[in-house]
Amino acid sequence: MPGSITYSFKNIVTTLVVTMFFIGCTGKGEAVQRMKRKPEGPASVGTGINGKYTDSGKVTVRFKTPLRKDFSNESFPFEEYPEGIDLVFYDEEGGKSRVVSSYAMRYTQTGLVDLQGDVVLVTSDSVTLQAQQLYWDQDHNWIFTDQPYTLISKDGSRNSGDLFDSNEDFTNFVSLNNIGKQYLKEESTNDTLQ
Repeated sequence: MPGSITYSFKNIVTTLVVTMFFIGCTGKGEAVQRMKRKPEGPASVGTGINGKYTDSGKVTVRFKTPLRKDFSNESFPFEEYPEGIDLVFYDEEGGKSRVVSSYAMRYTQTGLVDLQGDVVLVTSDSVTLQAQQLYWDQDHNWIFTDQPYTLISKDGSRNSGDLFDSNEDFTNFVSLNNIGKQYLKEESTNDTLQ
């Protein structure tokens, strides 16, 4: 008989321990599942940002934005500038180019920047590009849009069209359905009729 009391006591203790384990775990599975879920919203938010990028001690880019949202917690990470951005780029000769837009997104893995809403790009040699949307491929130094644009040269020459695809210095560009106005200098010659 004493052996059966010990056996029953062990069964009762085991049953209590197992029961307490399951009671203690109630609701914890849900908490574990919540920890596994991706966070909703940005990893960080910054306001009133005035920053700069440097390369070998030289400032290469200055930027200002009222609001920056960092979504580096996403599987395809990106940064969002929902209230616009103002970028100033400095070249090696000391010239500066500027880009402003009402909204922007930068995709971290690809280096692609999507500028939207009243986009204005002014280069260091006074070329102005205006569009409602402009993409900038930072890795390949290329800009493009499939939206209407206007390009204004330093001398006032204009080119407008439905699509624009160019390298950053506008020496190699393609446009679609474009209309332009060019100003040419007339050169005088000393040839006279005799």
